[in-house]
Amino acid sequence: MEIPAPEIVSSSRKATGEAKQEGVPAFKEWALVCASIERGETSLIFRKGGIAEGRKGFQFKHRRFFLYPTFFHEQIERTRLNRDRNVMARSDLISISSFVEVEFTTLVRDLNLVQSLESLHVLHPSVLEERFRYDSQDRLHVAFIRAFRVTPVLELPFSPAFGGCRSWVTLPDPPASLNLEPVLSEDEQNRRRLLCANLRDLVVD
Repeated sequence: MEIPAPEIVSSSRKATGEAKQEGVPAFKEWALVCASIERGETSLIFRKGGIAEGRKGFQFKHRRFFLYPTFFHEQIERTRLNRDRNVMARSDLISISSFVEVEFTTLVRDLNLVQSLESLHVLHPSVLEERFRYDSQDRLHVAFIRAFRVTPVLELPFSPAFGGCRSWVTLPDPPASLNLEPVLSEDEQNRRRLLCANLRDLVVD
């Protein structure tokens, strides 16, 4: 069964009638997690929120977006991946090779609900615990996604506009010739969706 690729929607928010803003949304995520999503190993994204998220805090405010890979020292130790899966940053370019469509999001207040879903992500349990306990509120934003490989890979020069401790950035509009290929089959996506039934029942937005 052929799975249609989602439309790449610019950040103009057409449905709300707001003034057009050039560019498309991208979500900052660890480079290792981005690579894992592209390999089909990860279907869950977790976020507590950066220090520059604004007064309302973190939100999954876009339903379709590119993944913007971020790098830091010893990132591999924060995952359950073998060292041969490590990826290195380029000093001159940012490579955008994944696009995701969010099926549902929820706010988890019981860490046990995600601890039983290790097969759907590669983060070390201590990382989830740390994020869940961070600040005065024990909770964690979770998104169940469908992933697509981007071809050709978008290579962009780094811009200061991409910096800062925030989850969302705006990328230049991609070329019309861009292709999106589903990472998982429809059957596998359905299987993973069923594994997340308890999360789906907690949907809050």
